[in-house]
Amino acid sequence: MFSGSAGYNRLVKRSVLLEVVVALALSGCDLFTVQPQPFPVWSPIPTRTPGIVSPTPRILTSTPPSGTPEVTIIAPITPASSDTPSPTFSVVPATFTETTISTPILSVEVEIIGCNTSLDITHGMGEVTNAFVTVRNTGAVNISNICSLLRAIDEDREHPDKQACVPNLPVSSEVNLKLTVDSAYKQDTVIQVDTYSNDLLLLRVDQSSCTDIGLFGGAPDDLGIVKPIQ
Repeated sequence: MFSGSAGYNRLVKRSVLLEVVVALALSGCDLFTVQPQPFPVWSPIPTRTPGIVSPTPRILTSTPPSGTPEVTIIAPITPASSDTPSPTFSVVPATFTETTISTPILSVEVEIIGCNTSLDITHGMGEVTNAFVTVRNTGAVNISNICSLLRAIDEDREHPDKQACVPNLPVSSEVNLKLTVDSAYKQDTVIQVDTYSNDLLLLRVDQSSCTDIGLFGGAPDDLGIVKPIQ
């Protein structure tokens, strides 16, 4: 009886010992095995959304009487109509007034009608050249202080009679003048006559040779006398 009980006890001890060994074996796997650490889960970075700027409607706030809840009125913004008529422009034609300014026209004709040579002992000169010219007013206005001046290519001293003037030469009138210059002895003299009024040159004429001009009928006897154009 004791042997059977002892055998039973040994069997129970072995069973308990086996369970302990199995439990130790199972726990040993967790003790000597390195468990991997879990990776951290990163939260996604939110994408920045661009701000939207929209026109804010004008808010009109009315103050209600006491005891009445406040009411907020939002006035809608009415878009401008694209059918607004364009401004009308009227074109006024410019008016130009033509103004005519009449300018006095000075016009003369100068003609060398004769030329000769002579001796001038009065002024202490030898041979001189005389030119006889006719000046005509062919313009539309009277000419005041009109003069003619004689020049010669071989002129020596200035002769006092190289210039002759009349105070006024009316329209359609003429005058004969005698002009004298000191010239070289027995030289073919080239002469030139300048006619001007109040220092304004009106006309210039010249003659290549004094011998080319003859005085038919002699020198004019009406020198310096203003008369109508013949």
